[in-house]
Amino acid sequence: MDTIGPAGLRQGEGSPCNPQEGLPCPSDSSELVQECLRQFKVTGAQLQQIQASLLGSMEQALGGQTSPAPAVRMLPTYVGSTPHGTEQGDFVVLELGATGASLRILWVTLTGIEGHRIEPRSQEFVIPQEVMLGPGQQLFDFAARCLSEFLDALPVGNQGLKLGFNFSFPCHQTGLDRSTLISWTKGFRCSGVEGQDVVQLLREAIQRQGAYSIDVVAVVNDTVGTMMGCEPGVGPCEVGLIVDTGTNACYMEEARHVAVLDEDRGRVCISVEWGSFSDDGALGPVLTIFDCALDHESLNPGAQRFEKMIGGLYLGELVRLVLAHLAQCGVLFGGCASPALLSRGSILLEHVAEMEDPSVGAARVHTILQDLGLNPGASDAKLVQDVCAAVCTRAAQLCAAALAAVLSRLQHSREQQTLQIAVATGGRVFERHPRFLSILQETVMFLAPKCDVSFIPSLDGGGRGVAMVTAVAARLAAHQRLLEETLAPFRLSQEQLAAVQAQIREAMIKGLRGEASSLRMLPTYVRATPDGSERGDFLALDLGGTNFRVLLVRVAMGGVQITNQVYSIPECVAQGSGQQGILLNWTKGFNASDCEGQDVVCLLREAIGRRKGVELNVVAIVNDTVGTMMSCGYEDPHCEVGLIVGTGTNACYMEELQNVAGVAGDSGHMCINMEWGAFGDDGSLDVLSTCFDASVDQASINPGKQRFEKMISGMYLGEIVRHILLHLTSLGVLFRGQQTQCLQTRDIFKTKFLSEIESDSLALRQVRAILEDLGLPLTSDDALMVLEVCQAVSQRAAQLCGAGVAAVVEKIRENRGLEELTVSVGVDGTLYKLHPHFSSMVAATVRKLAPRCVVTFLQSEDGSGKGAALVTAVACRLAQMARV
Repeated sequence: MDTIGPAGLRQGEGSPCNPQEGLPCPSDSSELVQECLRQFKVTGAQLQQIQASLLGSMEQALGGQTSPAPAVRMLPTYVGSTPHGTEQGDFVVLELGATGASLRILWVTLTGIEGHRIEPRSQEFVIPQEVMLGPGQQLFDFAARCLSEFLDALPVGNQGLKLGFNFSFPCHQTGLDRSTLISWTKGFRCSGVEGQDVVQLLREAIQRQGAYSIDVVAVVNDTVGTMMGCEPGVGPCEVGLIVDTGTNACYMEEARHVAVLDEDRGRVCISVEWGSFSDDGALGPVLTIFDCALDHESLNPGAQRFEKMIGGLYLGELVRLVLAHLAQCGVLFGGCASPALLSRGSILLEHVAEMEDPSVGAARVHTILQDLGLNPGASDAKLVQDVCAAVCTRAAQLCAAALAAVLSRLQHSREQQTLQIAVATGGRVFERHPRFLSILQETVMFLAPKCDVSFIPSLDGGGRGVAMVTAVAARLAAHQRLLEETLAPFRLSQEQLAAVQAQIREAMIKGLRGEASSLRMLPTYVRATPDGSERGDFLALDLGGTNFRVLLVRVAMGGVQITNQVYSIPECVAQGSGQQGILLNWTKGFNASDCEGQDVVCLLREAIGRRKGVELNVVAIVNDTVGTMMSCGYEDPHCEVGLIVGTGTNACYMEELQNVAGVAGDSGHMCINMEWGAFGDDGSLDVLSTCFDASVDQASINPGKQRFEKMISGMYLGEIVRHILLHLTSLGVLFRGQQTQCLQTRDIFKTKFLSEIESDSLALRQVRAILEDLGLPLTSDDALMVLEVCQAVSQRAAQLCGAGVAAVVEKIRENRGLEELTVSVGVDGTLYKLHPHFSSMVAATVRKLAPRCVVTFLQSEDGSGKGAALVTAVACRLAQMARV
């Protein structure tokens, strides 16, 4: 459908491609000039429409929409990180397509030292026209010959070289070193290349040359190189903008928003490929008949319409078409158009930039025009400058509208009120045009007022930037190796877990017999689980963790009703004197004196006696593990195991009475408090213990004790992570190797952070916020590595816990001579309940290690309070039955 342009001329499909056919030549020359210039004026509303249209196309492409096809391609570049400033090494760069009909090769040395740079060595090779338009193999063989010629002049020797390939054409990348050419642009049209992997074509050409051992590590377009070549400032540069022969932009997108990646963590650099943007509704009103004529005469009519309004390859041609039209209408040059003015490509970007520059004066404009065979009159210089200004101003404004779309996308995806961002700029239009950047900045401020944008010239995106991509890839690979080496001891194999299960099983048997064992296997004198007939009112006192609770529990026909009051325990009480069976030892941060070795029931009775007027009978003492089992047992008769994974960890289960040494009777059952937190105190866990576990243990209030608990429970996991992060920082893997006071602070990294960081519902941005609140200034790479550390530590904890449960349920099954056991485990504890994956990892481990046991995990509701009351109720029921 035809559209009407701002000058009232019919444009778009079916519009004339010859300016003389589209514009009348009125007698009033000033009117004709103004008519031409008005066509290049773009209103604020039109710019906003282009911004909105481009943003919509970006989001459609990110989401994987194919019908209708989005107006831009959002191509993942597989660059997942921006530079740290610590990158170092020697790299070769081959640059093709960034500077038109030439090929550039560079030797780039990165020092990794801030402020210290070694200038790259480079050589430029002119690509013959027949190579640009000939067979693809001829082009890549030419590149390989140039590469060998360049390296011949350097003392390379036999060393293997890492090469970054700057290939500045629209490509579909499937990896950092795999890229398929979509279409040629910028005057190239080599056959047999579109649809092919250009990295493989280059590798094959290098092999045919056979001179050097070269590994093509990364393929990068000039836009990504521009972003990566920017010096790290206060924050990383995360947008790249090129306005050179062509134009494009790239930016760091959240990976979870890129449908084709199927990745939910980290970031990836996206090449917007906005040169192909061609929404008729948005661009139609700003297309001129000169744009139409230029497109018609180009090598790729109908393609790259947006680029042809902005790119440096086309600005001179647009100016030429306007000047030729005005000359033929008699307005310029006395109505005489020279053969050069009528020849395509005779006016270049350099001419336009120089003629528009007001500082050069009319004399320089006259000289340029005379070189084109023109005879400019007195007023012609000013008119030519006006035409140049109109064409270039529109280009800068359109570029700003596209950049504003990218900035809007970033602000939305990162949910920031004000986006602070650095944009790296590169290309000859920025370098040589005096006003382009200022117009761009002014227009961006208008279109994206909530974005605080810093424009930073790239230091040589095609060279240093591409080398930086290669160096960053090498750094990430090296850091990943160090991370894997660090975390390897936490990744337990099936065989290691089965060995732990067997050790726990052996320690259980020894403990039950009364032999020396790290598992005490203490009888609790709870001989039955609830059967549902229990009735009465009971008072329960719950001491554990950081709170003390008093509960009134009513067990009636309709269920269990609880009324409770919570009291906080001051540290001075927890660490003070103990006037509070026989306490064996304190855990979980308690260290009250005069209690270990004492009967705590007697201590409680004496304390009650000191409170005059209170009459209470202490019937039973119950730890939280037994209470958890009893609480769940009231709802499920199969519940015969209790498990706590919170501040500390422990387990209990119903053992055959005949297996319990020191307790009279050969029939019935006895609940055994395993006190499994102490498993491994005899050295049996040393083979699995890491240097980080040793550091946590040595700094604890009970060194050498509760070794199993210190590898599993919530009181210690955060500390293990902190020590790992300190180690990785010292290796330079995290936080750019910069030690922070925060990480030196004991217990600063809470175990709750593991639950939050590993939560599937939290985006990586929120993970970064959690860590930044701790004073850890980190990158996306750091956040991903911290996440991996947390995952490794919590997975080991869950698997060790699962190995313990597997040992318990297998013991019950064998006790009863069953082929298959159906049993439930009552569980309590903040780590088990709040961590997003802990419970599922425990269950999965139990399934693998105890395949003949069908185990159901039940989360306890107030095990320590309700469970204590139910123990008392069962004890009262059993006592009443005995009396009867």
